[in-house]
Amino acid sequence: MKFPILILLFLNSSSTKAQKTELEIKTKTTESFQFAKKNKMDTTICILIDMKISSGKYRLIVFDFQKDSILLEGLCAHGSGTTESVNDIPIFSNEENSHCTSLGKYKVGSRAYSSWGIHINYKLNGLESTNNNAFKRTIVLHSWEGICDAEIYPQRLVQSWGCPTVSNNTMEELDALLKNRSSVLMWIYC
Repeated sequence: MKFPILILLFLNSSSTKAQKTELEIKTKTTESFQFAKKNKMDTTICILIDMKISSGKYRLIVFDFQKDSILLEGLCAHGSGTTESVNDIPIFSNEENSHCTSLGKYKVGSRAYSSWGIHINYKLNGLESTNNNAFKRTIVLHSWEGICDAEIYPQRLVQSWGCPTVSNNTMEELDALLKNRSSVLMWIYC
């Protein structure tokens, strides 16, 4: 009789975790919409990147405000710091040459040529004190061949020099969503 109880407890635990994640996404998207509206930014979509999630799992989402649903999920690399970390816990910094990801809200800026991936990147303008050096640091949204399309957890992704880096296929999908929009909000949080 103990076995079914253990299964029930496990199912309840997984269900609670899923509900918590869903609630956090709802909270972040609501705040994102309010921020975008207040700051005269795009109010159709936003990009959220949850750095608490392992790099081997989908931690980037594109959220459609109008449909109240997730349009796209993908893997996303984080910065290595000055030496690649041995675990999957990112170190955050806004300092030049830190090779770290910076937390905070960004305005996705102009589309440009990239030396990496599908040769497209989007300039990022940091909107908070935690990421206001992003443009000067050349932190951009781009792709790279070394990033997978599917989850690889418990393995982790290679690390970037601070840029949110996605797979080539994810970047093609992002590009289709971003190239005809301006001032889309991207929020990297932990």
